[in-house]
Formats: sequence, structure tokens, C-alpha cells
Amino acid sequence: MSLSTVNEALKIILNTSVNFGTEEVDFLDSVGRVLKEDIIADRNFPPFNRVSMDGIAIASEAFNRGQRVFKIEGIQAAGSKQLTLENSTNCVEAMTGAMLPMNTDVVIQYELLTIENKTATVNTDEIKKNKNVHLKGLDRKKGDVLIPKNTKISSAEVGVFATVGKTTVTVAKQPKVMIISTGNELVDVSENPAEHQIRRSNVFTLVSLLGKLKIKAETAHITDDKNLLLSKIEQFLNEYDVLLFSGAVSKGKFDYIPEVLDKLGVQKLFHRVQQRPGKPFWFGKKVSTEQSQNDRTVFAFPGNPVSTFASCLKYFYSWYYKSVGLNFENKNQAILSEDFYFKPDLTYFLQVKITQINGNIYATPVKGRGSADLVNLVDADAFLELPDNRSNFIKGEVFPLIKYR
Repeated sequence: MSLSTVNEALKIILNTSVNFGTEEVDFLDSVGRVLKEDIIADRNFPPFNRVSMDGIAIASEAFNRGQRVFKIEGIQAAGSKQLTLENSTNCVEAMTGAMLPMNTDVVIQYELLTIENKTATVNTDEIKKNKNVHLKGLDRKKGDVLIPKNTKISSAEVGVFATVGKTTVTVAKQPKVMIISTGNELVDVSENPAEHQIRRSNVFTLVSLLGKLKIKAETAHITDDKNLLLSKIEQFLNEYDVLLFSGAVSKGKFDYIPEVLDKLGVQKLFHRVQQRPGKPFWFGKKVSTEQSQNDRTVFAFPGNPVSTFASCLKYFYSWYYKSVGLNFENKNQAILSEDFYFKPDLTYFLQVKITQINGNIYATPVKGRGSADLVNLVDADAFLELPDNRSNFIKGEVFPLIKYR
């Protein structure tokens, strides 16, 4: 069976994206989630003619007639009801954020004034109508869409939620995810491994990667026992929307995952991708027979740490973005900073360190010791995606960049 290309594999994965529905969350808990409603202005922004500089509010007509000395009638404070200028030859002191007093149309800042005995003398001959006034509705009008749905929420959006009185917001519901490691050689993080054992790490890397998407994934470990794998995975398929595996998908004697998934009715959509690292990657879905239940999606990544890491960023992230309505196309690019040679006819996810010079992003290859060298991920910032139809990659060429820092 021929290998899928990276583009073919990604297309298949994107075609299985799932709408998990929506839920209401407290607006303070919404950062990082995907908005699923338009946020509408419930009033004009600003809602009144707003003073934008501390000073005096006057009627410009009096100034234009040559008047430069104004008697102060009162003080318009922020948060107080609008005052009215009773005499057009007088002024009202006005503070930043306050309503512009009635019958005034310009604010002259304190720096241009001399104030003595409740009288303000203007020390300039130039003013403009509405100067230092933030006009009502200038930013947005009542009924305008302030934030469109399918926006990833940041702290900026939270401020807008608050100003329109949205204490709860509708967001995309997150998939329920189980991350599974397999293998007799793995022990818990807190254990002291024997000479032939290693601590579990890939599942926690995946937990962290999904955490950046605000997905709270659970983890499990299953030993290389076919019957145990069958019973546990069957249980997980009933309880979770997505299963992520790390390991047991290659051609080893104990790589049971493809066989077990087949027995459990999970449809294989591809197995093995024309890439390095991550070539043995297996992907499939189980079509749900219950109307109230989503199809189950299964990502079975190779067990080497760099393979798992790169595949999650390239494939799971894209699938998730499409599922929740975000842009899933990677627009990031970088310039290769030195010549690079890679012989096999495979797409290569090259580990790189990125630097920014004069607005350009440069990628410098970081030498590692293969896909098992998880510490090498710490030395790099990203993967540069090199195409599978060539071997020589020239300094100055531009390629897609998958960042993880």
C-alpha cells in the first residue's frame, strides 16, 4: 500500500472535522475559547460626547468673537450628570471621561490656561470646534457588530464583553479527549525506572499541547496486552470524542493498535505518511450509530517524541481549528538561513531556531539525534516544512513554518 502524502493526509483529516456544539461560559473564563455569537453594541460608543482632556468646556462661538477670559460656572466630573452652560460667555471645568456640558462644543486643556479667582484665561489663539471631544457614536453605533463569531477570545475581547454587559458568552464546546500511551517499557513520572524502562513523557507533551488550545485532556496507560487493549480502548471509544495514541502503530511485534482499532470498528482512513518524523502515523474514525453522539476520531501517532510532537502540531491542531471554526491554514513562513540537504523522498519537518531580522523571520537548522531525541525540542522553536520532491534546500528560500514557541 502506497504512503499518503502530507497534503493527502491533511485533507483526509480536515474532511473529518466535527462540530461539537456550543456552551455558555462566564466571560472571565472565556480567554482562549472560540466565540460562537456576534457581540453587538447595546449603545453608541462612546455613549455621549466625552471629554478627552482635563480643561474647560466653552462655546467656540464666544472664542471666535475674540473672547479669551471666561468665568467658571462649575465643574463637570466624570460619572456625574451632564451640566448646562448657562451663559455662553462663561465656561465649565471638565474632567477627562466626563460628559461634555450642554451648550459647549470644545475643550481647552489646562496646559493652555491660566486660572485665577474662578476665571480662566485662554493662552492660545487657535481652537477647533469639537477639539478634545470624543463624539458620541464615533467609534461604533448601537447595533454594530463589535466582535464577530468564530473569533478566538483574548483579553481584548473580555473588555468588550464587560462594556456591553455580557456576563456569559457562547463558545465552541471542546471535544472530550483521551490521550493513551502503550508499552511495557513505560513507568509513571514519579517512579524510578529500571535499566530497561523509561518514564512516560509523550502523553504529557500532548496534554500540554492540547492545553494551549484550552482542551483539558485525560490520560491513560495500557500495557502490551491485546485483550486489555481491546477492552480499554472500547471503553474509551464509548466515552470520548477523540483518542490520541502515542506508539504501537509501526511494524513491531507488539504494535497492536491498528489491529485492535480494526476489531473495534474504527475505520482506517490512512496508515503511514510520506514524512519524517512521523511516518507510521495512523488515522481513522468510528461512525457513531447514535444520533446524539458524534463520530469518534482517532489519531495514532508514532511513539518517538519528536514524531508525536510534530504530528500533533501539523494534524491535530489543524483538525481542531477547523472543527471550532477558526482558520486552519498555516500562513507562517520563514527563510532558511543556511543550505540544507535531505535525501529521502519525504516531507521533512526540520527542527529550527527562529530569529527575526528587519521584519524577516529566519530559520536555522538545529542538529539532533533523530526522532527519539526529545530534549532537542527544547533547543528549537519550530519545524520548517520541507517538501518531498527535492533534496537540496538553498539558503534564502522560504518554507512553511510550524511554531511551538
